[in-house]
Amino acid sequence: MYFETHDGTRLAYEDYGTGTPIVLVAGAMLNTDMWEYQIPFFVERGYRCIAIDRRGHGRSDRPSGGYDLDTTSEDLAALLDHLDLREAVLVGHSAGGAEVARYLARHGGGRVARAVFLSAALPFLKLTEDNPVGVPAEVAEHMFGRIRADRGRWLADQTQAFFATHLGNEVSPGQIDVTYRQCLSASPWATLQIQQAAFHTDSREALSRVTVPALVVHGGADFSAPAELTGRRTAELLPGCTYREYPTGGHGLYVSHAEQLNCDILEFLKG
Repeated sequence: MYFETHDGTRLAYEDYGTGTPIVLVAGAMLNTDMWEYQIPFFVERGYRCIAIDRRGHGRSDRPSGGYDLDTTSEDLAALLDHLDLREAVLVGHSAGGAEVARYLARHGGGRVARAVFLSAALPFLKLTEDNPVGVPAEVAEHMFGRIRADRGRWLADQTQAFFATHLGNEVSPGQIDVTYRQCLSASPWATLQIQQAAFHTDSREALSRVTVPALVVHGGADFSAPAELTGRRTAELLPGCTYREYPTGGHGLYVSHAEQLNCDILEFLKG
């Protein structure tokens, strides 16, 4: 299914089940297929699952612009408006978590009852004078250079670390290949733009404006978004949130820890 967002970009989404709506916002380079271990679980328990392909990803249009978090969060707002969702639960992975935070800061909780930040690229990744725990810009520029030079190799070099398989997480070679191909399917231009936006955007103020109950889930072995830089700090900026950290979890814990993650989200939804 498709809808047209605020700037005329045509975005794809999938919609399953009935009941309380859970809106699933994929991480950078990933698409609706990443949620194959979440959608059946929640639909079979009476929830409605809606997953969106970010612009430049999956089956959505590939425009030249609009990959900043303000624009992509407005794409999310357009989806909620298009479906006239109420009491929705937003679940954002990685850069999708940053989009969820930005949406809530801009639109509040009028349509949203709860939020889940999964391996979220929050609150601020870049090293600055007032963010001394961040990553130096030259380190990020090196990564951007690798994406420009050989995107396939850059992705391939991260496949094992993405699931932290070195810690005993059982993720099959086939599943790793599936994820690799999902990431490759994203527009190369969108891949670079989203990575840059996630790194340079300061979401601390946005998080301070989140008022709905929140669940923050992070992997203690997350290579892409280290817990000490992201998950734990995000939880500190969301007073009263529920924080879950999986010691052996990498960035792809929606696969490697799917059963535990699904149960934790279900418990959070039941309140």
